[in-house]
Amino acid sequence: EPGVVRMGVHSLARWPELLAPLAAPVYFQHDGTLILWHRQDAPEAARMRLKFEQTQGLVPGLPRMQALDSAGVVALEPTAAQRFHQGLYLPGEGQLDNRQALAALAATMDQLGVVTHWGSARQPADFTPGQAGQPDWVLDCRGLGARAQWPQLRGLRGEVVRLHAPDVTLQRPTRIVHPRYPIYIAPKENHVFVIGATEIESDDMSPASVRSTLELLSAAYAVHPGFAEARILEISTHCRPTLPDNLPAVRVVQDRVLEVNGLYRHGFMIAPAMLDVVMQVLNTGQSELAPEFDLSLQLDREAALHT
Repeated sequence: EPGVVRMGVHSLARWPELLAPLAAPVYFQHDGTLILWHRQDAPEAARMRLKFEQTQGLVPGLPRMQALDSAGVVALEPTAAQRFHQGLYLPGEGQLDNRQALAALAATMDQLGVVTHWGSARQPADFTPGQAGQPDWVLDCRGLGARAQWPQLRGLRGEVVRLHAPDVTLQRPTRIVHPRYPIYIAPKENHVFVIGATEIESDDMSPASVRSTLELLSAAYAVHPGFAEARILEISTHCRPTLPDNLPAVRVVQDRVLEVNGLYRHGFMIAPAMLDVVMQVLNTGQSELAPEFDLSLQLDREAALHT
C-alpha cells in the first residue's frame, strides 16, 4: 500500500539517526534488494513488476526499479548468477539486524536508568495513568495480546529459518518469486542468514511444518549451492498482529492509554515512522504525519489532550 511504502521511505532515513546513540552497534545496510525467479515463475514476476511500477507512480520519490539481465545479476550478486539470468533490483532498500537492535535498546534503557519488568504480564486496567505513583501514559503494544480490547485483530502465522552458511556470501536481501509467497533471504553478519516470508492465516503458534521448512530451505539452496552445508541455528514461528485491512493503527480510546497495533509484516520497516506519529500524538494530541502515511488515527480528543 502507498502509505506503508511512504512509512518505509521515512523510516529508512530515520533508522541511522535512531541507532547512532544506542549503547551497542547495530548492523544496518542500505544496498537495495535483489529479486530473482525461476523460468516457470516468470508470469508471477511480471505481475510483481507491474505492481512495483504502479507503486512508483503513486509514490514519486521512490528510487526507480531496475530490470537486470545476466550481466546485471553478475554485477550485484556473482554467486547467484550461476542459477539466475534475470532479475529486478530495488535500489535504496535497507535492512538491519533486528535482534541486535532490541538488545541495544535494552542496554541503552539500562544506561538511562529505565526500570524494566520483563516477563511480568499486565493489563491496561492494572494502571491508573496520571495518578500519583502511576505512569503519565500507558503505551499498549501487545500485538495479539491486546485482542480482548481490540477484537478485530487476527494472527498471520510466519515461519523463519536462521542459518549459518560460511560458504555463502550475499551482499543484500534477496527475494525469490514464489507462486504463493515471496521468500526472502536476509544476510546478517558473520555469514548468518534469515530466511522467511510464509503467510498463513492462522493463530497457530505450534512448531514449523515440514512443508514450510522444506520450501524455505529449498529456496535458499536454489539461490546458492553453499546453503547445502549450512547449519540450521533456529526454526521459529510466531503470529503477526493484523487488522482487517492489513494496515497499522494508532488509537487513544481511554484517558492516557495509547494503543499501537496491526503492524502485520511491516514491523521493523515502519517502526520509526510509527514512533514519530506516536510522539506527535503524545506531545500535541494529533499527528501531522498520519495523513501522509494513510495511517488510521483514532483519538478520543478529550483523552488525548489531557496531558
